[in-house]
Amino acid sequence: MSILSNSHRTATIAYIAPFLVYVSLMELGRATAFPAGITLPIRFLFVLLVLLVTSRTLVFRRPSFPVASLAVGIGVFLIWIAPDLQFHYRDHWLFQNRIFGSAVSSIAPELQRSGGFLAIRILSSTALVPVVEELFWRGWLMRWLIDPSFQKVPLGKYTPLAFWGVALLFASEHGPYWDVGLAAGIVYNWWLVRCRNLADCILAHAATNAALAVFVLLSGQWQYWL
Repeated sequence: MSILSNSHRTATIAYIAPFLVYVSLMELGRATAFPAGITLPIRFLFVLLVLLVTSRTLVFRRPSFPVASLAVGIGVFLIWIAPDLQFHYRDHWLFQNRIFGSAVSSIAPELQRSGGFLAIRILSSTALVPVVEELFWRGWLMRWLIDPSFQKVPLGKYTPLAFWGVALLFASEHGPYWDVGLAAGIVYNWWLVRCRNLADCILAHAATNAALAVFVLLSGQWQYWL
């Protein structure tokens, strides 16, 4: 029993610790009002260290459908930006309010011209955040909602509570972009149900974030980087 408990505890830490550390450091940075030029590199390095220490056995796995996963990721990117470009509704009170915040970038103008800062920001959003979030949302929570002994639950197993619960919580994480966050959560959940390989979801998520980074840099639409 003790061995099983230790194994379960270790697996739980591997899936959730990087995400909890990432969110905690992000909220700490906001609460202390330290400039992003300081907090982002610290958060990146610290979360990377936690990820390598606790979750390294989960990270370096191969996607089963790399081309399709890239296509899914690009599709989510298009879903993310198309409504704003077409309908210009983001300033409605349903999206910008006390609960969800405002669609305004926290990146100061001088940092928008800093090559070093932008390199870390891109690396964080494309190589770190997808791993951290997919481990937590679809690797752990989607299975934990089915059975707290989540290791017994195969990746990609579908139940309505797990699927829609994770999609809604994933949406809430994205503040004023909760609507497209919900759509993204649904697509990523669906992709895991289809491919049953978390590495494919990580790759899709990374493709979305990479495409969004290119769009932000080329268009100057910094509000997509909150």
